[in-house]
Amino acid sequence: MRSPLEITEEGEYWLRSRDVSDSSTVGGEAYFAEHDVTPAEELTAEDLPPAETEAVRELDREALDRELTIGKWQVTGSAERVDELWPKLVADAEAGTIWAVKAMTGFGYEALSVYDDYVLTVYTPNYFDRDDVGRVRDHLRDEHRVTHKLCYKPDIYTKKGVVAESAGEFGLSRPARYVE
Repeated sequence: MRSPLEITEEGEYWLRSRDVSDSSTVGGEAYFAEHDVTPAEELTAEDLPPAETEAVRELDREALDRELTIGKWQVTGSAERVDELWPKLVADAEAGTIWAVKAMTGFGYEALSVYDDYVLTVYTPNYFDRDDVGRVRDHLRDEHRVTHKLCYKPDIYTKKGVVAESAGEFGLSRPARYVE
């Protein structure tokens, strides 16, 4: 298995365990059935999670309408820590414990100067499902000793350009749906 830190070719920002662009097909039915997660195309307004503000609720409604419920825990760390965690998280994805994982490469770290640390993104297919989102967070903490504050960012936030500097423009206090 190639370390993401060894990837220094121009244009290779991220290394993925699998493509997560389509929540209905990526990872097959097994993850959804094993963890009792509802696929995006089967969600209704009744499945919307509790929201702190109307701005958060509006983003959730848009995610529901667009069937865009993928989200991710953002795990940051040193090069050494990413190199240690990457093969373990890929194995977790292959085993179906987590849905998918993506690692910032050596080139990405140099090219994307907005990050102080390397980033691993650990995906879940349905951020409305707080049980699954929490299960994955607990797995990161219990099995991989991830102890720092974790931020969970739905892909709808990413697609709309919600970052720390722009969160207020969207009526948000932070660029993450869950912080734990």
